[in-house]
Amino acid sequence: MNARPATCSIDTVLFDFGGVLAEEGFANGLRTIARNHGLDDNEFLELARELIDSTGYLTGRANESAYWQAVRDRTRVAQSDEELRNEILSRFVLRPFMFDIVRKLKRSGVRVAILSDQTNWLDELDATLDFFTLFDAVYNSYHLGKSKADGSHFPEIVARMKDIPERVLFIDDNDGHCQRARDAGLNAIRYTGRDAFEKEFALYCRL
Repeated sequence: MNARPATCSIDTVLFDFGGVLAEEGFANGLRTIARNHGLDDNEFLELARELIDSTGYLTGRANESAYWQAVRDRTRVAQSDEELRNEILSRFVLRPFMFDIVRKLKRSGVRVAILSDQTNWLDELDATLDFFTLFDAVYNSYHLGKSKADGSHFPEIVARMKDIPERVLFIDDNDGHCQRARDAGLNAIRYTGRDAFEKEFALYCRL
């Protein structure tokens, strides 16, 4: 017997990567690096986030070495680029239930895409974990030269998907990103945990 068809009020779902499709490896890794060096993890996290933007690494205007050197210049961190990268990448653990949703959406005819503020690390993760093939498109700030901090990013992505904002659902764990998406006319869910997410997601799509 065939499973009952999905009933969805949206055509496209845009998924954030870290914090939605996977555990938040960037923040968790940075907190570990801070503790390993006797640094305040909240202060270090804030600085590291500031530097990934200001160096241009987030949007592909600088390379990883430039980013980690900027971190070392401002802190007591002394590990190599490779060691620091591994602290980050090892903590991006995929969430199987989210990928089950991705597969069900795609089978039902809803387009699925990644919209991530990531660096070339996302490509490295895919080379190991092979998840890009599940998506119709992958939009990564490192390759697009624009991040979700820029509100114009959202209508541009909707246009690339050849959709209209009110038929697009965006899922992210960052409240600011969700608000900018809503300001651009998209539907948005801020991910705070599985139970709350599944209840809110059911308002848009029953799989």
